[in-house]
Order: sequence, then structure tokens, then C-alpha cells
Amino acid sequence: MDTLSEFVIDFSDVPLNPFGTRDEQKLEAALIVGTLYSPEVVELLKDPVERTTWIDSLAVAAAAYAKYKAGKPISKIAEEVGRSEHTIRAHIQGKTKAGKLIISTYEKLKAGTLRVAVPFVSGAPQVEAKPSELERKVRELARERDTLLAKVSELEKEVENLRRQLEACREESGKLSRVVEAVKSRLQVLEEIKQLISQLA
Repeated sequence: MDTLSEFVIDFSDVPLNPFGTRDEQKLEAALIVGTLYSPEVVELLKDPVERTTWIDSLAVAAAAYAKYKAGKPISKIAEEVGRSEHTIRAHIQGKTKAGKLIISTYEKLKAGTLRVAVPFVSGAPQVEAKPSELERKVRELARERDTLLAKVSELEKEVENLRRQLEACREESGKLSRVVEAVKSRLQVLEEIKQLISQLA
């Protein structure tokens, strides 16, 4: 006979102040899962029209807050998440609904009171699980984030290359300035010689 049971997600190893990308991803995932299973959000997600928007907002807020707790500046977070600095600041300050929910989940995680129990039926025949809309959205956001990170890396390399070119131009300009000064000095000497010659004539 099938019996209803539950699986409790363990958040004990989730870093509260991430160090490095892996830690950020752990905290981000914990914030998303912990918030999505909260009673308030479960009710909100029942509306099919609002569901996609809410999932996107929570994912952005969770990513922003995890990076914020890792000590990253607002400008860097905005670049990595692909949102404006104003939006990121609003999320991490709890000025948005998604931001408030994510911060609430973080505080529960910090206090050790965050508990997510996923019900399932034991003894039921195992079937291949189809990815839910949430999982697809999370994967899509993860791919988008990776694409943005790759673009940021390319831009950083381009900026570094331009910086080296600028330094080379400055060095070349310095050399030319020294040559010009030397020529001016010689012209001055020649002018003085010319004046002496004209006085002797």
C-alpha cells in the first residue's frame, strides 16, 4: 500500500556569506527553493498569469541577494544578473515584494528555522520525472547568466587590451615629447650661434 511521506531538504551546509561562485550558487538555490515553498508564494503561484513573472522576479532577487552577501558591489551585481542597478538595489533593500520574500527566507536560513518538506508517495511506481515549468525557467535563467558572464569576461579582456594599447601610446607620446624638446634645444643653440655670427660680421 502506498503511503504519503515527505523529504526534508537540508540547508545546514548553505553558506550565509558566500566566498566564490560555487558558494553563491548554493545560497541562491537555497533562497529560491526556500521562498518558492513558503505558503505565501505557493498561493501567488496558483495564478497562471502571474506565475512566470513571479518566478523570474524571485530568481533575480535571489541571485542579487546571494551576490550581495558575497560582498559584491551593486554595479558588479547588475552586470552579472543583467538588470539595472536601480532594480538590484530595490531587491536587496527589500523594496520589492520579491526582495522582501527573499530576505525573509535568508533570515530564516540564518536563524536555522528554514524548513522545506517535499511530500511524496512511497511505494509508488517510479516514472521519469518531466521538468516542471519552474525547473525549465531556472535552467533558462542559469544559461542566460552564464552567457552574460561570458560576455563580461570578453569585455574585461577587451578593456585590458585597450588599456595596454593606451599605455603604449602614452609611452610613445613621451618619447616623441623628448625628441621635440631635444630639437627645440638644438634650434635654440643654432639661433644663438647665428646671432653671434651676425655680431661678428
